[in-house]
Amino acid sequence: MACWLYEGMLMFGVVFIAGYLFSTLSQTRHALDNRHALQAFLFVVFGIYFGWFWAKGQTLAMKTWHIRLVDQHGQPVPQARALARYCLSWIWFLPPLAAISWLLLSAAEISAIVLGWVAVWAMLSQLHPQKQFWHDAWAGTRLVVHEPVSREPTA
Repeated sequence: MACWLYEGMLMFGVVFIAGYLFSTLSQTRHALDNRHALQAFLFVVFGIYFGWFWAKGQTLAMKTWHIRLVDQHGQPVPQARALARYCLSWIWFLPPLAAISWLLLSAAEISAIVLGWVAVWAMLSQLHPQKQFWHDAWAGTRLVVHEPVSREPTA
């Protein structure tokens, strides 16, 4: 989970730069103008970000925590599989967002529903035979922890 939180902090920078680029190119003057187009743009930007780094094996946050993304055979993940994993990973958020989209709830209630679903989805990984997240199983990928390469001089 620490890697996930670190990834979220890094994504803040990606969102900031992408949002600035979008608002500049679209001449958006108000935050609610072109909101759905901005969301679609960010979906694509996130897909490019994660697809690129997962095809290389890991994002910066994953490097920090020595986590690598591989296929079921331990080989690097091709770009298409990385993008499939990205799309499937939205299962973490889409069901609660779809359920609350038509309800008039407060921000606290929405946060509780989304965080509750994320916690349930994370616990469901315990039902998988290899204890992996279901979007990884469906995408044919898995996360592995690897030991960093020692850079000590040999005598």
